[in-house]
Amino acid sequence: MTGEGSGERTRWLWALLGSVVLTHTALNLIRPLISYRTIAVGGDAVAVGLVTAAYALLPLVIAVSLGRFTDRAARISWIVGLGSLILAVGSLLLAGSGGLAGLALASTIVGVGHLLCMVAGQGLIARYSRPEHLDRDFGWFTAAASLGQLAGPLVSGAILADASGPALLSATSTALVVAGAVALLGAVPLVPLVRLRPLRRTAAQKAAPPVPTRDLLRRPRMPSALLTSLALLTAVDILTAYLPLIAENRGISPMLVGVLLSLRAGSSLLSRLTLPWMLRRWSRKALIITSTAVAAVALTLVALPLSGFVTLAVVLVVGGFLLGVGQPLTMAQVTTLAPEGARGAALALRIWGNRLGQVAIPAAAAGVAGAVGAPGALLFSAAVLATAAVAAR
Repeated sequence: MTGEGSGERTRWLWALLGSVVLTHTALNLIRPLISYRTIAVGGDAVAVGLVTAAYALLPLVIAVSLGRFTDRAARISWIVGLGSLILAVGSLLLAGSGGLAGLALASTIVGVGHLLCMVAGQGLIARYSRPEHLDRDFGWFTAAASLGQLAGPLVSGAILADASGPALLSATSTALVVAGAVALLGAVPLVPLVRLRPLRRTAAQKAAPPVPTRDLLRRPRMPSALLTSLALLTAVDILTAYLPLIAENRGISPMLVGVLLSLRAGSSLLSRLTLPWMLRRWSRKALIITSTAVAAVALTLVALPLSGFVTLAVVLVVGGFLLGVGQPLTMAQVTTLAPEGARGAALALRIWGNRLGQVAIPAAAAGVAGAVGAPGALLFSAAVLATAAVAAR
C-alpha cells in the first residue's frame, strides 16, 4: 500500500477515518462524563475546570517530542493504535475513581491517549496525502472526529438519562466502561495500515538536524494559526465542560444536554464536509477570521440567562458550524508552512499550543466561573475567540 494511487490512498485514509470515528466517540462519551462524575463526587464549578485542565497536562509536556518522533519514524500507524488503547485505560480508571485526585489522574491519561491518536493520525495525512488534497483530507479527518463528537454525547445522555444524586455515580461508571470498550475498538480499523509503505529518507535528510521550535514559530502566519486553533479547541472544551452546569441551573436534563452537544457536533460535521465547497468561494484566511469571530458571538449567546433549550439548540447549531471550520484549515495551514521533514513537529507544535490552551484557558475560566458562575467561563472563552479573530487579520 503506497498511498500514491487514488484507490490505494482512499483505502488507507478510510481505515484511518474509521479509527478516528471510534476513538472520538469514546472521547466525547468520556468528556461530559468527567463533569458529571466530578459533580457526583461532590465537586463544584471550580473542580470541573481543574479536572478538565488536567486532561492536557502531560500532553503539554510530550507533544512536540512526540511530533519529532513521528518525523523520524518510518511507520507511525501503530502510534494511533497505542493511543486507542491508552484512551481505553483512562476511561476505565475514570470509572473506578471516587475522588477528585483520581479523576484528575485518569483525565490526564485520557489526554495522553488522545494526543497519540491525533499527532500520529495528522502525521499520516501530512505524509501520504497529496499537497492539493491537504485541506480536503484534513477536513475529512476532522469530520470523522465530529461524527464521534455527535455520537458520544448521545450515548452518554442515553445511559445517564435523568440520573441524579447517588444514582449519578453508578450511571457514569456504566457509561465510562462503555466508552472504554469503544476506544478499544478504535484500534481495529488500523490493522490494514501496517501495510503502508515506510518512510524512506535520504542520507541528507537523515543527517539534517531537527528544525528548532523557535524557527517554526518565526515562520509567517504560524503564530496566528496556532492561536486560532487554540481558541477554537478550548471553546469546544469549555462548552462541553460547562454546558451541563448551565443546563442543570436552567432545569435541562442530562439527556437533553446530550442532544445539545450532539447538535453542535453534527453542525461541525456538516461544515467540514462542505469545506471544499466553501474554499472554492472564499479564501482560507477569510473563512478562519469570520468563523472565529462569529463563534465568539455564539458562545456569548449561550451564556445569556434567558437561553432555554430551543434557543440553545439554535445557537449551538450555528456556533457548531463555525467552530468546525477553523480546525482543518489551521491543520492544512500549519502543514504547508512547515519545511519538509518537520511537518510532524509543526503539527505537534499546534497540538502543544492547543494543550497549553486546554490547561491555561479552563483554569482561568474556572476562576471566572468561581466568581460569577458557569456562564462566566463561556464569556471568557468568547473573549479569547474574539482576540484570535483580530490576530488572524
